[in-house]
Amino acid sequence: MRPLIVHPDPAPPELAQVLDLAGLSWKSVDRAESLTEESAEADPAGAVVALADDPETAFRFCRALRSGELGVRPLLLLVSGTQLTHLEGREDLFDDFCLTPFHPRELEARLSHLLWRSGAATSSELIEYGPLAMNLETYQAAIEGRPLDLTYMEYELLRFLASQPGKVFTRETLLSRVWGYDYYGGARTVDVHVRRLRSKLGEEHAGLIQTVRSVGYRFGQSRWRG
Repeated sequence: MRPLIVHPDPAPPELAQVLDLAGLSWKSVDRAESLTEESAEADPAGAVVALADDPETAFRFCRALRSGELGVRPLLLLVSGTQLTHLEGREDLFDDFCLTPFHPRELEARLSHLLWRSGAATSSELIEYGPLAMNLETYQAAIEGRPLDLTYMEYELLRFLASQPGKVFTRETLLSRVWGYDYYGGARTVDVHVRRLRSKLGEEHAGLIQTVRSVGYRFGQSRWRG
């Protein structure tokens, strides 16, 4: 997968988190010249540049990316509200910008759109439902951009439920499909894991996993509502 170039180095933690969750390959660098030193980094998929505290340094980096052998596109700027005036007259140096502090889902959507337009979109397998995002390649999950610290089985249970929203599963079905046919735990195992998942999703989003009385559990809303 072609890498996405990020400036500065180290990358802002909140930006690194969004990129990792989206399953993007990326590399943070301080000098555009370093990209030509290794052939593996000579053809980046695009770039994300934070103006941070030194806009002029960031714009020099953008100019270097745009010129010469690299000609990097697309290029997204992260800019604070007080830095918007710095964009005037420099429209040739970037393709889009996102205001900071940013909402993780907005930044991911902007990046996905830019990469899709440029033909550099990734093929990462994702599950997205409302505020929930799961990257099946990296085993990461987040709710409204907040990373979820899940155990392996908690992740597997959430993945199974979220991949089929609205469908009701009995505890026995969940035991056999998530834990495996040779698992001898009882239905209480499912109940315990659901309770832990709801706690980690938080009070506001615990209702994503619904209890269907006398049957089992369902993720999200059914298309049929009485």
